[in-house]
Amino acid sequence: MMLAGKGAGNVISSLRFLFRNQTLVLGPSWRCFSTQTDGEVRITKVLKEKFPQASSLKVVDISGGCGAMYEVYIESSEFKGKRTIQQHQLVNQALKEEIQGMHGLRIFTDVPKQ
Repeated sequence: MMLAGKGAGNVISSLRFLFRNQTLVLGPSWRCFSTQTDGEVRITKVLKEKFPQASSLKVVDISGGCGAMYEVYIESSEFKGKRTIQQHQLVNQALKEEIQGMHGLRIFTDVPKQ
C-alpha cells in the first residue's frame, strides 16, 4: 500500500492506534474486530464446554466474517501427555457439528507452561 500526500500522516496515525487497540485482518477488504462474530461466539462456547480446563482460548474468523474459515488457539492441561495430532483430533471431535459448515479450520494447541 502506498501512502502519499497530505493525508498520509493521518492514515499512519490511525493505523498505529488501530493496531494497539483492536485486531486488524488484512485481505480483500479490511475488517476491524472489537466484538466477536456469531460464529466465533458459538465455537468459543462449544470449546469452553468441551475443554473446561482451558487456560487460554481464542477463536478468530479468518474468512472476513462469513464463517467459512476459523483459527482456534487453545491452551489446556487436558492436552498434557498427548501428541499434537491427538490434541488436534480432540478439537476436531469437539467441533464436529460446526466443521460441517466450514471450508477450513486452523488449530493451534498447547499445554500451559508450569
